[in-house]
Amino acid sequence: MLAFLIRRLVQAALVMLVVASIAFLMFRFLGDPITNLLPEDATEQDRAEMSQKLGLNDPFLVQYGRFISNVAQGDFGQSYRNNRPVSDLLVERFPATAELVLVAALLSLMLGIPLGIYTALNPSGWISQGLQIISLLGISVPTFVTGILLILIFSVNLHWLPSFGRGEVVDLGWWTTGFLTVAGLKALVLPSVMLALFQMTLIMRLVRAEMLEVLRTDYIKFAHARGIPNRIVNFKYALKNTLIPVMTIFGLQLGGLIAFAIITETVFQWPGMGFLFIQAVNFTDVPVMAAYLVLVSLIFVVINTIVDLLYHVVDPRLRMERPSASRGV
Repeated sequence: MLAFLIRRLVQAALVMLVVASIAFLMFRFLGDPITNLLPEDATEQDRAEMSQKLGLNDPFLVQYGRFISNVAQGDFGQSYRNNRPVSDLLVERFPATAELVLVAALLSLMLGIPLGIYTALNPSGWISQGLQIISLLGISVPTFVTGILLILIFSVNLHWLPSFGRGEVVDLGWWTTGFLTVAGLKALVLPSVMLALFQMTLIMRLVRAEMLEVLRTDYIKFAHARGIPNRIVNFKYALKNTLIPVMTIFGLQLGGLIAFAIITETVFQWPGMGFLFIQAVNFTDVPVMAAYLVLVSLIFVVINTIVDLLYHVVDPRLRMERPSASRGV
């Protein structure tokens, strides 16, 4: 287990090094920081002084080493557009994205797993067929179209929920939350449903396919032959083995929720990191773009590492592979 953990940590470090290198190349070749930071009437002397201050006259490897060192400390420099430290902007925007992704992830799990189990245990029922059709629509329809339809129905026509913004939030130190206000909870409904819909339908279809496959296995048939009640067979034996691959896929999709949050936050004007990234793209705010790339990659790497470890713990076959292989040698 320790060797497995060390390998995963080394792989994670290499991935983050590659991502940081890509972010550095963005600084080098995407836009001109001096033009963005200085006014239009700046002289050549002003430009030379700013270039010296930013270290742009240093050799390439020196700039690269300084950038990697700063990134390791969470320092991405100043935002060109906001003229503020990028780390401060990310700290302000992170709670909004985190709460949106958390609610969407819980919705996709709480609805996707039970619906997948139901459609697997009742494959020929008309409700299951209807859910299958809805799941196809959930996967096929682009998320921004779903968001616009939600706004049209629940905000424009029914006036039940707000169409944009985060609503009223409460400051808890450096964290801001909308969970403690009615306006904040209402503002969270539509974007979280939009973000969760694709993931929910994917989990539902995956659980259904895995459960149908497990129910056909010999040990499930043997359990039925022994007279074990269907409830125990389905939910104690079959479901346990069904959720192992689902856990892996959900861990990967959790990072996808953060990526899809860009679209959701843009549609609903949600003040999170995704919306900040879109604004940075429009203004070629390279420090913010690079910081977002590194942060999202770090979240992906952490989630995937945790999922690999959990999968290694849950599935005993993975723990047996390494010893048996060494004995064979």
